[in-house]
Amino acid sequence: MRLSNYFLPVLKETPAEATIASHQYMLRAGMIRQSGAGIYSWLPLGLKVLRKIEAIVREELERAGAVELLMPTIQQAELWQESGRYEDYGKEMLRITDRHDREMLFGPTNEEMITDIFRSYVRSYKQLPLNLYHIQWKFRDEIRPRFGVMRGREFLMKDAYSFDADEESARKAYQKMFCAYLNTFDRLGLTAIPMKADTGPIGGDLSHEFIILADTGESAVFCDSALLDLPVPGPDFDFDGNLETELEKRTQYYAATEEMHDEAAFQEVPEERRLSARGIEVGHIFYFGDKYSKPMNAMVMDQNGKSVPVQMGSYGIGVSRLVGGIIEACHDDKGIIWPKSVAPFGVGIVGMKDKTGDVSKACEKAYETLTAAGLDPLYDDRDERPGVKFSTMELIGLPYMLVIGPKGLEKGIVELKDRATGEAVELSLDDALNKLTAE
Repeated sequence: MRLSNYFLPVLKETPAEATIASHQYMLRAGMIRQSGAGIYSWLPLGLKVLRKIEAIVREELERAGAVELLMPTIQQAELWQESGRYEDYGKEMLRITDRHDREMLFGPTNEEMITDIFRSYVRSYKQLPLNLYHIQWKFRDEIRPRFGVMRGREFLMKDAYSFDADEESARKAYQKMFCAYLNTFDRLGLTAIPMKADTGPIGGDLSHEFIILADTGESAVFCDSALLDLPVPGPDFDFDGNLETELEKRTQYYAATEEMHDEAAFQEVPEERRLSARGIEVGHIFYFGDKYSKPMNAMVMDQNGKSVPVQMGSYGIGVSRLVGGIIEACHDDKGIIWPKSVAPFGVGIVGMKDKTGDVSKACEKAYETLTAAGLDPLYDDRDERPGVKFSTMELIGLPYMLVIGPKGLEKGIVELKDRATGEAVELSLDDALNKLTAE
């Protein structure tokens, strides 16, 4: 993409309403624009990152056996009345009526709707296990939306729902998602710690929040720092293999949110490994058995010919929230530092002004070569001062910046700068392009 043809409305000053780094940089980098309290338009740069995160989430869910569908944002109130949650959910639920005075709602989550879909088509244990998911916009009417996309009212969420004939199989489904989440966050460049968590309005007796540590985290978390060094299952993990070992490997170490914190148990952790910090929730998984299937009569025939309520779990990842979470974990005083897997562009090309046209020719060569290699470069071809171009690239946080100027070309060199490390090296243009395309 040529920056002269792109829509990138960067801001020089930090908006007064933004108090945390992710909100500040997302506004300054032209990623989002507020259209109402806790509601944002996603501008081109922000949308590119959002879509990359979404793709990784989708790939890891499907590798673990989940199947994608898409449910509507507007739900019928009668489904929630059937489950018993309609009155219990509280004012966060946006309740509406249509022109026929039918009660409806803007979905904050989808347990009822997915249970209704399931009971319409599945009758036997032979059709199980089943895990259905979608990536859809949700709405929760937060009393105090703040921190940009970290605590908004409208947000993009991946929610998955597992269905099994018995508790043993259902817990295996939970363990699959546990491992899939570890892999997902690792691919996003994050170290996410699974912590025992409160089940809240979703219900059930087994739940883990996946937390990334950040000073601006909303809640206190407590854990054994040894968890930070455990390897993730990885791309070759066998999801039909020894799942229990992977779950037990982590749950033997203390980790809990403040709602579930047990100070006596925490004190048993060796003092040098006790970690008290602030954390950001980026994912939450639940096993809740027949909490929804029983009242909604979602039954299956088991192996003994008996009709039993299906066992269920749900698994959420805040896709739009992750954009802010990654920035909170990956930034400096100049701007964002995107992990390569989710960077909106692979490399930024900055050309300095020259009188001969040699710089423009070199930039065009770099742009064409990198585009052909699939690196999706952003070429700053604007008629701007070098300082403006450099600050823009540092703000938006692309992994590499390739700087081409007339003085360097006279010497046969260009500068390649690594955004994460700050390291800058001088190479020939061909060597720089070879280095980038070999990454």
